[in-house]
Amino acid sequence: MKKILPIFSYILHPVFISMYATLFYLFYKGDVFTNQEKYFVLFQILIITFIVPLLFFLLLRSTGNVKSVMIHETSQRIIPLVLQCFLFILLVKRSIVITRYPELHFFFLGALFSSLIALIYSLFKIKASLHMMAISGFTVFVIGLNMHLQMHNPYWPALLIVLTGVTASSRLEMNAHTYKELFIGFIIGILPQALFMYLWL
Repeated sequence: MKKILPIFSYILHPVFISMYATLFYLFYKGDVFTNQEKYFVLFQILIITFIVPLLFFLLLRSTGNVKSVMIHETSQRIIPLVLQCFLFILLVKRSIVITRYPELHFFFLGALFSSLIALIYSLFKIKASLHMMAISGFTVFVIGLNMHLQMHNPYWPALLIVLTGVTASSRLEMNAHTYKELFIGFIIGILPQALFMYLWL
């Protein structure tokens, strides 16, 4: 089990959560969009939330500003979090607009606010688990979408709740966070999503 748990830190890395949320959203609202539009949205999310951060990470690593993809030091999180906030702003302003993708728009808006809070914590040298922030925010989004679309499917929310626990265990197993840091990440992931959820439920 100790060898398996760290795998989840990579599978559920924050950089992948946006793609998971978008895939879930497009799958359950599939009849609203054409296949061409779905591919276009996925391509945008892939470029903005994965490719650009990956290239930026490689640049930062080559210059010695970050040491690992997990970004353990709070001082090394500031630049990536500023970039993440900028990219989320780009998404909600230009791509995932409220008139066409209201639920997904508020998911990314919630992710933006979570990232801003994590950035403020980093400026004060307080470390929050970005893994917990991402997976807990995704979990709230899935629970909200499950109610909003009246899917009456308890399995996805249950799975995400379990994966949230697994992610926490994984981060502890890797000695990446303390319980306090996991709790802070959990709270700043949940709160913005829960607050914005009332605007689209």
